[in-house]
Amino acid sequence: MEAEDAKAMIAVTRRVRDEISKVIVGKEDLKEMLLVALLGGGHILIEGLTGTGKTLFARTFAKAIGGEFKRIQFTPDMLPADVTGFNVYTPDGRSIFTPGPVFSNVLLADELNRTTPRTQAALLEAMQESQVSIDGVTHRLPRPFMVLASQLPYGYEGTYPLTEVQVDRFMFRVWSGYPSKGEENDVLRRIDYIEEPDIEPIITPEEILRLQHVARKTYVSEKVIGYITGLVAHIRGNRDVSVGPSPRASIALYKGSRALAFLDGRGFVIPDDVKKLAPVAVEHRMRVKPEAEMDGVTPTALVAAALKEVPVPKLESDQMAE
Repeated sequence: MEAEDAKAMIAVTRRVRDEISKVIVGKEDLKEMLLVALLGGGHILIEGLTGTGKTLFARTFAKAIGGEFKRIQFTPDMLPADVTGFNVYTPDGRSIFTPGPVFSNVLLADELNRTTPRTQAALLEAMQESQVSIDGVTHRLPRPFMVLASQLPYGYEGTYPLTEVQVDRFMFRVWSGYPSKGEENDVLRRIDYIEEPDIEPIITPEEILRLQHVARKTYVSEKVIGYITGLVAHIRGNRDVSVGPSPRASIALYKGSRALAFLDGRGFVIPDDVKKLAPVAVEHRMRVKPEAEMDGVTPTALVAAALKEVPVPKLESDQMAE
């Protein structure tokens, strides 16, 4: 691809971010991670308290990328069919498929940990294979397809902890916290617009697929690949870890780093890309031994230690591009 074409495509992603910023005050890291996950073909788990703008963020993001947005408010009495859809059978024996809300470009699974594990699991095939199977028939989902799932912090009344299998499907886990005083002041000044925003679609789903294709061409050297697997292996070998990060952690770092480098206007990945994504890509994929947890050891601390202890490769100029 010509350099000018690449610059134009990067400029489009910046316009998407600017469009989101018309409504979403602050949360710059979250905006960046959404774009990285979108270009990397991944899903995001947003953890945070109620009222911190998770739904508004997802809806604004979906409008800005020109996609179809659906939202599911998860509750304990929901069934898997409420997510995937179901067949309606007519008196003459025919069946008519009624698609569920999962058939969208951006799906907000709001408060996912308020529903039972059985209903949570209805998203597994959709997130991994971009399809759902109903009564033995496979239905493909629209492309691109991205799940933005929110969950309340563990321990809240009426919540069901997400299983390791479920959590592992998310490329990143990010935190949506309260705004700063200055940001909240800005929210109040702009509240009338925020409640009825005029968001213009910047790109189409077809253009997103093209962006994803281009981002995959970002060069990753063998040294950076070794750095990614070295970080993951170091964490797995820590004596305080009971369940280490799966290979999906390495894949998330690899794909995410390519997308992050692309958004930064580079044709190659550097170790700093990996370091920036390690906390959001790895922490939710590991478990600390109970005795270590009692001593104050956390996944955050273990990932931070790995970033300090694993040698960072030094890239020569000829290793930054093919």
